[in-house]
Parts: sequence; structure tokens; C-alpha cells
Amino acid sequence: MLSLLFRDIPGLESLKHTLCQSVSDHHVAHAQLFHGGPGSGALALALAFATYLNCENQQLHDACGTCASCAKMRKLAHPDVHYIFPVAATKAIKETQSDAFLPLWRTFVAQQLYGGVPDWLEHIGAENKQGNISAEEARNVLRKLSLKAYEGEYKIMVLWQPEWLNVYSANALLKILEEPPERTIFLLVCTQIDKILPTILSRTQRVAVPAFGAEEMIGFLTEKKGVDPTRARQLAYLADGDLSYALTLAEGGESDRHSWFANWMRLCYRTDLTQLVPLADKFDALAKEDQKGTLDYGLSLFRDLFLWQNGGEALVRLEGQELTFVQNFAKAIPPERVERIVQEFNVAYYHLERNVRAKMICLDLSLTLAKLFKK
Repeated sequence: MLSLLFRDIPGLESLKHTLCQSVSDHHVAHAQLFHGGPGSGALALALAFATYLNCENQQLHDACGTCASCAKMRKLAHPDVHYIFPVAATKAIKETQSDAFLPLWRTFVAQQLYGGVPDWLEHIGAENKQGNISAEEARNVLRKLSLKAYEGEYKIMVLWQPEWLNVYSANALLKILEEPPERTIFLLVCTQIDKILPTILSRTQRVAVPAFGAEEMIGFLTEKKGVDPTRARQLAYLADGDLSYALTLAEGGESDRHSWFANWMRLCYRTDLTQLVPLADKFDALAKEDQKGTLDYGLSLFRDLFLWQNGGEALVRLEGQELTFVQNFAKAIPPERVERIVQEFNVAYYHLERNVRAKMICLDLSLTLAKLFKK
């Protein structure tokens, strides 16, 4: 069963204490931005805070977890707590309003509380589409928050991933963010604070959520997910603070990406155009976030390869097939070329974000890598 309490989030004790103290001191900022990297506890912390704010029997450091308000929060069905998040029309849901996706949002939070936008878009079946928070959605906030709280102490709006607000949707929110109705709290949750519009950023109080520590992740994986302690320690080392990634590794969900990427790099090394062209078609058919994830994955592997070539083997956080790949390519690729390879991946990612055709990006990168791989 989903539990949105502070005690169920590993670590972050100082932040939890500060949030609870702000309630007891009656100094709760009306707009707070929880920002942390991928796989951080930002969303979990914001939802636990929302639970605490409306708890009918607040404890010193946590919500009670048993009152009617806490029970409704466990189901993400509290009438005074609203949610906005990036959406895209799917075969099953043609609307582009968060309310239409609420049943899927509830299952997503229950299953992937530490997941990101790519996980969410995959969960709702929005393949090959990019999420968006529309201006119409933002205007609906005004309607939702114009009424008094139905039964809780506060009306709360949880806005997940405000990076996906465009200029028009952001403008629709500015006035209510600056002057919200009485007893109204905005909890914004983001992973890329540098992509948030300055007009939104300036109207929020920032809550920096650090990455999880290794021991915190090990404890969570062993106690909550039943992972063997030795394996949990390996996963915490590999994930480097990203709990969502650690959970994916624990479920064996990253092996397909490595196989696909390793095959791509081998074809580049052989300059096998008969295979690289159809591979570019396959890359083009991937969901946009999967395309970005593949390039991100490549960047990560080649950074580790650079460390391996320069005496930093102890810093390489890989194992199994990934480690073998790095070891083999470290012998085959001239060390002076690795920095250029990383630059080419960054350029490809830049063009992908600006909606250049993915097939052309993949094919151009493949041919460039083929040249750079040659001694």
C-alpha cells in the first residue's frame, strides 16, 4: 500500500525536520519549489509534506498516518489536494488535462514514486510524444483554487515538473503564485531547476533536496524491497544517489538498453553502413524520452571509459556487461578521441531537444563516431 509519510522516505532528516517546524511555527511559505536530481526524494518529500499539512492529528515529526485525511492522501484522493503534471494525448485518452490522467497518476506514484518524466510517459502509453503542461491546464488552477478548502486545513496544488510549463502556461500561473487565495499552498517539484522560467522561480521558496546517500539507499533496498545486502550495496554504488535508477537495476530493467547501445557502438566501430542505416530507423521509432535516455547512457559510459583510460579504474561504477564494454573499448579507442566523442554526444542531445529528426541525428552521430574510433 502507498504510504506518503516522512518516515517512509530514506534519509533527508534535516529537511523533514525543517518542514515540520515551519508548520508548528506557522511560517509555511505559500509557494515552495522542491528541486533535486533524477531519482531524488523531491516528489516523495512534497507529497509527505502535503499529507502532514492536512493531517488531523499531527505528530512532532510526521503525520499520524491513520486519520481520515491521511487515508485519503494514501489514495491520492484528498478533495483539497490537486495535481498538475506533463501529459500527452494517447490512444486511450485524447484529452490533455491532468484530471483525465489521475487514475494513471495514482498507479504511477504507487509504483514509481522516485521515477521521472520518461517513466511517466511510458506509464501512460505516450510513446513518441513529448509531455506538456498547457495554458488551459494552468488556467484551470484558478478555478480549482477559487473555492474554500472542502475539509482540510489547506488547499494544496502539487505541480510536478514545472520545467514543462511554456511561456503561456507560466504566465497564466504568475498572479495566483504571487497572491494565492487564503490557506492555499503550491508545492512545485522539479529535476532541472535551470530550465524553469525565471518568472516562476522568483515566486517560490526553494527547497534543495540532495541525492540519497549510499547507506540510505542500501537501507531502503534491503528493508523495503527485499534486495540482498551485498547486491544492494552494488546497486547503491552504481546508481550514485539516483534511487529510481537503483530500483530499475534491481529489477534488471537496464540490460536491454545496454545491449542496444553496445551493438550500435560495435557497428560504428566496424563502419557497417548496411546495419547502421536500419538502426537509425529503429532509433527514430523510439519514444522521444527513450532517445534522450540512450544518448545520456552513452555519455555516462564514455565518461567511465575516459576514467578507465586515465588510471581512474577505482572510480568506475560499473559491473557485468557494462564494465566489459568499457574495458574492451578503452583498448580500442585512442584516448585523445574520447573527449571529442563526448562532445559529439552532447551535440546530438542538443539537436534532439530542438526536434531535429532523430534518424538524421543518429546516422550523423554514427558516421562521426566511426571516424573517431579509427586509430
